[in-house]
Amino acid sequence: MSAPQDGHNDPAVAFEAAKLGVWTFLATEVLLFGALFTAYTVYRAKFPELFQAEHLKLNRILGTLNTVVLLTSSLTVVLGVDAIRRGKARLLQLYYGATVLLGGAFLCVKYIEWTEEFHHGLFPDTNIFFSLYFMMTGLHGIHVFLGMCVLTYVVVLAGRGRLSADYTTPVEMSGLYWHFVDLVWIYLLPLLYLIG
Repeated sequence: MSAPQDGHNDPAVAFEAAKLGVWTFLATEVLLFGALFTAYTVYRAKFPELFQAEHLKLNRILGTLNTVVLLTSSLTVVLGVDAIRRGKARLLQLYYGATVLLGGAFLCVKYIEWTEEFHHGLFPDTNIFFSLYFMMTGLHGIHVFLGMCVLTYVVVLAGRGRLSADYTTPVEMSGLYWHFVDLVWIYLLPLLYLIG
């Protein structure tokens, strides 16, 4: 007698369940960042002169550089997902490894930027603008670091032969998370650096 086909061992069902779980997690992340974006908007409306003056102290060149770095990392994630869908685990390792390095480059640039700001006496308790700036960019940096850890784990899985064209779930779910992290930065850049 054959086992009932209830979907518990079906890779397609497992993939859809994982996708639902990741989207649910990302929804909570949207609420978290959404609350910070809302606080920023409310205080910016309340103190427009302060926010106008303080945002000019940010380094737009480093902010733009980090945007290019993260957009490039989104490309390497897309290429990695495409590689594993074609059964090319080694190519996936190359692209996801590049993504991890780009994430590290992002954090290094952010470290340089924060160091420069601290050198000029700009700290989280300087005023409400910099309190929100450091909170939002710091929280985003933590998400970048966590994403790097997850992508590194996927690279290890690929190296152990655990991923293939028939099993791409960890690759696609980690890629989805990384795109979310990049999208948050795309909102942070104009909000903090460009809107005067």
